[in-house]
Amino acid sequence: MIKNYFKIAFRGFRKHKLFTLINIIGLSIGISAALVIYLIVHFDFTFNKFNGDSKQIYRVVSNYTFAGEPSYNSGVCDPLTLVIQSEVPGIDKSAPFYTMYETRVLIPVTDNKEVKLKKETGIILADGRYFDIFKYNWLKGSPRTALSTPYQVVLTSESAKKYFPKLSYSEMIGKEIIYEDSVKTTVSGIVESLKQNTDFIFHDFISYSTGLASKQMKDYFQMTNWGSTSSSSQLFIKLNENTSATTVTKSLNRLLKKYDPPKPEDKGSTKLFGLQKLAELHFDQRYGSFDSTRTANRSTLYSLLLIAGFLLLLGCINFINLTTAQASQRAKEIGIRKTMGGKRGQLIAQFMSETFLISLLAMLISVALAPVILKLFADFIPEGVSFNILSQPHIIVFLILITLLVSGMSGFYPALVLSNYKPVTVLKGQLGSNSSKTRNAWLRKSLTVTQFVIAQFFIMATLLVSKQIYYALHKNLGFKKEAILNISTPYKSIGTGKQQVFLNKVFLMPQVQLVSIGGAPPSSGGTNSSTFEFKDGKKEIATEVELKFGDENYAKVYDLKLLAGRNLIRADTAKALIINNTYARVLGFGTPIDAIDKQVIYNGKKMEIIGVAADFFQKSLRSAIKPLAILQPVNNKWNNRTFHIALKPQSAGGAEWKMAITNLEKIWKEIYTEDDFEYGFFDENIKKYYDAEQNTAKLLNWATGLSIFISCLGLLGLAIYTTTLRTKEIGVRKVLGASVSQIVTLLSAELIWLIVLAFVLVTPMAYYAMHKWMENFADHTTISWWIFVLSGAGMLTAALFTLSLQTVKAAIANPVKSLRSE
Repeated sequence: MIKNYFKIAFRGFRKHKLFTLINIIGLSIGISAALVIYLIVHFDFTFNKFNGDSKQIYRVVSNYTFAGEPSYNSGVCDPLTLVIQSEVPGIDKSAPFYTMYETRVLIPVTDNKEVKLKKETGIILADGRYFDIFKYNWLKGSPRTALSTPYQVVLTSESAKKYFPKLSYSEMIGKEIIYEDSVKTTVSGIVESLKQNTDFIFHDFISYSTGLASKQMKDYFQMTNWGSTSSSSQLFIKLNENTSATTVTKSLNRLLKKYDPPKPEDKGSTKLFGLQKLAELHFDQRYGSFDSTRTANRSTLYSLLLIAGFLLLLGCINFINLTTAQASQRAKEIGIRKTMGGKRGQLIAQFMSETFLISLLAMLISVALAPVILKLFADFIPEGVSFNILSQPHIIVFLILITLLVSGMSGFYPALVLSNYKPVTVLKGQLGSNSSKTRNAWLRKSLTVTQFVIAQFFIMATLLVSKQIYYALHKNLGFKKEAILNISTPYKSIGTGKQQVFLNKVFLMPQVQLVSIGGAPPSSGGTNSSTFEFKDGKKEIATEVELKFGDENYAKVYDLKLLAGRNLIRADTAKALIINNTYARVLGFGTPIDAIDKQVIYNGKKMEIIGVAADFFQKSLRSAIKPLAILQPVNNKWNNRTFHIALKPQSAGGAEWKMAITNLEKIWKEIYTEDDFEYGFFDENIKKYYDAEQNTAKLLNWATGLSIFISCLGLLGLAIYTTTLRTKEIGVRKVLGASVSQIVTLLSAELIWLIVLAFVLVTPMAYYAMHKWMENFADHTTISWWIFVLSGAGMLTAALFTLSLQTVKAAIANPVKSLRSE
């Protein structure tokens, strides 16, 4: 019986090749999108699942509020790690660790050569408590003793093979590894690298006590300072089974109040501890995960699922429309089979088997396309997402489920409709009652409208996102961003005099216009802020102010506009600063000139306002402009390590900048012999702010193109069916004098009106969605009327072109051929 079903199905496919091809293409596009999106979503949602008791594991984080503005830090103050286990009830285990950034690693002579590694990430200071919470498979050594004393290190299997490729794990124990040029450690254990998707990408675990014993590392720790928080100092805890996170959070903040009570100068600011679930580590962008690891966005993942659902739905709609439209061509077959004793259930099974075969073919095509799509979207797809059926059995399960789902969605309703025909009626040439005809027609119209609602929504969304990206990249941000290079000096070299030597040599380069040294550029991803106080005898205003550090050339390099006052000079160090206009308004000054010569208190010192700069965006357009101060760096390595180099304009040939970079690299290698030369153009860094939007635009472009393609395929199929059904009518009308344009209009009018209806329905929905998306930006473009007009016109043009492929052909056909049988 089943074999017979498939035989009949293949015969039908051969008879209706074009409709079968349209259905397969539509479904394969939908399934391909669903498969790739499933790989992305599955990848991100399986992060950090390697611990069986992950529901009880939390990261302690720090939450701040400055003048009503929230701020988040993934780290904690170091003293908390010493007292949390003894003074906070309900905690089963606690594990502090300290992250080291861009670490130098030296492997002494092995096989007659040294191995030197620069800027290594994934290295932390930890102890046995880390391995009590996070479960690793130990290949050599013991978690109880491996990190119990200073100058010990545990390696993952991957890191061990990298450092000592020719040694066995047993031979690696006791080998020496030197960190930061002077911290000599010995290998005390080897653990198996985590194979699951995880943010815990650490591979070198130096004993925590090394940080206190080593003079080189001791500066990193501030074990007695409750007021200092660093994201490097992380703390994870495992709660007892009967303890709630809310209870522990309250205990943590009582402890903070005990050891670090609020001070009068903290007015307007707060600090609280919080608990972040391990499951949220990969998704909570407020805190991030760890150095060099990415955080996913749940909203983006859900949007991807929605796009996959829409594309699948479009393919299914095509199938339903074309199958029900062809009902008349199978009516006699159904009538004869029922007359011969065929039951309705058997007919349903026949039609469902046909749908299953088409879905199966579409699925196989999707499997072939998946690797191509992954390469095509390599910039958008997270690193680590792969497609390998043999090593990923969950993909097989997904493909089976998606094939069954698509078969059910596409085939069930047409099977019910076709199997419900009465044999007496259909053998007389009547498909059914007028009411059933009307019902089926309205269903097809409704599904067609749904298709074009989805397609036009994608078009409108694509146009708006592209408009916002263009707006962000071309808006005057309040500073110069072109032809400026940023180069950061090595942390250890600051204070050695190398910076001044480098600066002097760069000044002499003919391609360089101006050079400044300081901290971050005017717009940067990081934030450095502090509380400023203003007192004028009548009022006291405490404000969280963002800081930018630079010398006397900083404002000149970036062409920052002064509204009042003067620029910084070298003599202003530690006693004068420039503020932005937003901060001047916060202080209550009506005009910028009113703020000049006034004093604010920063770090307990009075500083004079010597200038007011025009506002500029400190971050992307998502963030509002905040109060800001520009001052010269004083005894702070982090705020005095970036060179800001303004290049002269290029000539017509455009070789000066390339020559400048070559010369800079030569100077760098002369001075910083141990460090790699790395640079970045400031305007390129600005563009990176909108990587997410550009990826979204790229995704929407493809989704839009595919949705239009699928919708037009369905439209073409309906046009072919309509013209075939009305062949004799067209012939009669031509004999009676109808023109080609009149016949084309007749055949196209109904479908065109459906597209117009879809436009009317989708416009308010798209406007609302656009408005909500725009709320993510403090400064954004407008939702222009032309977005909707262009979308509607574009969709209408595509539909008219698609319809013309068939309607014009039918309209110019010789009526003699269509009327010959009469």
